[in-house]
Amino acid sequence: MTREELGRALRDAAYLEGDFVLRSGRRSKYYLDKYRFETRPDLLGPLGKAIAETVREHEPGADRIAAPAVGAIALAAAASLDGGLPFLIVRDAAKEYGTANRIEGVFNEGECVCLVEDVVTSAGAAVESLEALRAAGLRVSTAVCVVDREEGGVDELARHAVRLRPLFTASELLENPANPHG
Repeated sequence: MTREELGRALRDAAYLEGDFVLRSGRRSKYYLDKYRFETRPDLLGPLGKAIAETVREHEPGADRIAAPAVGAIALAAAASLDGGLPFLIVRDAAKEYGTANRIEGVFNEGECVCLVEDVVTSAGAAVESLEALRAAGLRVSTAVCVVDREEGGVDELARHAVRLRPLFTASELLENPANPHG
């Protein structure tokens, strides 16, 4: 699947119009429903491959990838399978039972981790995950996302010394709206 075909398929599967409240609290006339592309093997496989390639290109020294729960776990798993890097899951908070870990998976302090995200708006979830990873002694300087909504996420991550590498920007996906008639 070419990049253009993947972008078209992603838009056709996930682009919704209406009145939506985003995680950031902002309102939007459109929504990119990550679950509509993360739950489809025909899209998840190519997205995992594209993420793995982007990690290799922009963070070649990465020891692992990491994803915030729940949204980006499927993407991290697909990228892990394609690229061979193990992945970590960053919880919103440490669980209160079992190991009580906030970060799930095996890692060593000082390792380089590339953060994987689905749709980035203001980068709030990414920054929360980044802070948890750094608090655990991991190095993070690159994040890869499927779609950057171009609403401040790049700048917010830059303030935390992280470079966002989107597979697609919202303007790229929206310049050719989905054809509802196929």
